Amino acid sequence: MKVKEAKNKIIVALDVDDPEMAIDLVKRLRPHVGMFKLGLEFITSTIESLVYEPEPNNWASAGAAKFTLNNLRALFHLAKGKIFWDGKFDDIPNTVAGASHGATRMHVAMFNIHCTAGRKAMEAARKAVDNLLIPGTSRPKILGVSLLTSLGYEDLIDMGFKDRCYPGAFSGEGLKERYKLDIQSIVRQLAHLAKDCGLDGVIASPQEITAIREECGPDFLIVTPGVRPEWAAVGDQKRVMTPAEAIKAGADYLVIGRPITKPPEEIGTPVDAAKRIAEEIASATE
Repeated sequence: MKVKEAKNKIIVALDVDDPEMAIDLVKRLRPHVGMFKLGLEFITSTIESLVYEPEPNNWASAGAAKFTLNNLRALFHLAKGKIFWDGKFDDIPNTVAGASHGATRMHVAMFNIHCTAGRKAMEAARKAVDNLLIPGTSRPKILGVSLLTSLGYEDLIDMGFKDRCYPGAFSGEGLKERYKLDIQSIVRQLAHLAKDCGLDGVIASPQEITAIREECGPDFLIVTPGVRPEWAAVGDQKRVMTPAEAIKAGADYLVIGRPITKPPEEIGTPVDAAKRIAEEIASATE
């Protein structure tokens, strides 16, 4: 794989709190990556800056809101066709359909919905998108969120998945019995459901890529967060791989945030980090 092709596998997570910061990153990184993810931090912070009035009836406050709105429009124009709207829809079918309608009208490249919203909600999302399309326009890809990559075995046991566990003994301060959750079987089941509902792919940890490929075939998209270069801190992700490992395992796209937007000083700028990751992917897939 050439570097030019490898860079298109990278989705940069714009986890910033205002459109001006996002615009700066998009301008710098657009030639070096494939797409940009706008998630809940960005969405909520931007809305907050539009409605919050530190001084009611103050013209300066109104001017700041207008500035934010203009920047938001500029961001969507600058990143047109390269936006992954990470809204993680998780609601009743009618509400999910309305949200999917809105995402489609924004002309995003892809958006997502939690698989745990259920069959009817996922089918409603697909139907809403199909009903809105104008001939000649491209349909956004719809991705199902399987299990968040920040979740580990203990987290899911706390959530009530203990019946999907198998016992295991671990050494530590004395020998104690713990449980491990068969995460892959759950993700495989959710991915199968998403495909059956007409979704284009799923968001899943790199460690579940092989299981999803076996279940859903080669054309089903797999977008993987929880990707960290060897030189980056793991942070709050738990089920991780390097970019090269994830692509070799079969991922279609990699969501990478802080290692690119806030790289270690020794790596250099965000552009340096993006180039290095693209080169790593290319060299590992030759």
